[in-house]
Amino acid sequence: MFWLCLLAAVTVLVIALRRVLRRQKPLDDQLYSSKVAIDHVQSGVAWVRANGTIGSMNPSLAGSLGIDRGALDGQDWLSMFPERERDNVSGAHRQMLLLGIASMDIFVTRPDGSQVWLSMAMVAVHDHRARFVGHHCLTVDRTREIELEEQVKELTAALSGQENDRQGPEQRETKRRQAAETR
Repeated sequence: MFWLCLLAAVTVLVIALRRVLRRQKPLDDQLYSSKVAIDHVQSGVAWVRANGTIGSMNPSLAGSLGIDRGALDGQDWLSMFPERERDNVSGAHRQMLLLGIASMDIFVTRPDGSQVWLSMAMVAVHDHRARFVGHHCLTVDRTREIELEEQVKELTAALSGQENDRQGPEQRETKRRQAAETR
């Protein structure tokens, strides 16, 4: 009889332990996605919890924003963006909640006053029971590309201005007529 009671107690404890471990599963998913994926998936990534606070941010994004890595942890995720951009970001966030993913381009002002051009994608994350647990903000710093595009436009305009100066009045008039005929 004693062995039977002991076997029943062990069985109840094993069942209770299995239920506790199953409830731990969403936490494991969240830890995995916020630690492993944040540091290795994309150049600039922030993990945002379901309650809208920043869970973690990788060093690349923190460097792009000009802040220390853990400076915004636990704060509202919209604090990463300037006031003038928050409505656009909130709209993209609502779209992400509906579709699972949303993207946008945004200007962010660093604490030193310089501007950063970011291409941002927000991806919803759900646990194994399809419950929303937060989202990733995947960013790419495109500031250097934008600056180079502006330089190319300026050089092209300067080059075409020099070309017009070299041409005679008759050649410029001929080009204007040809342009007018093609319209």
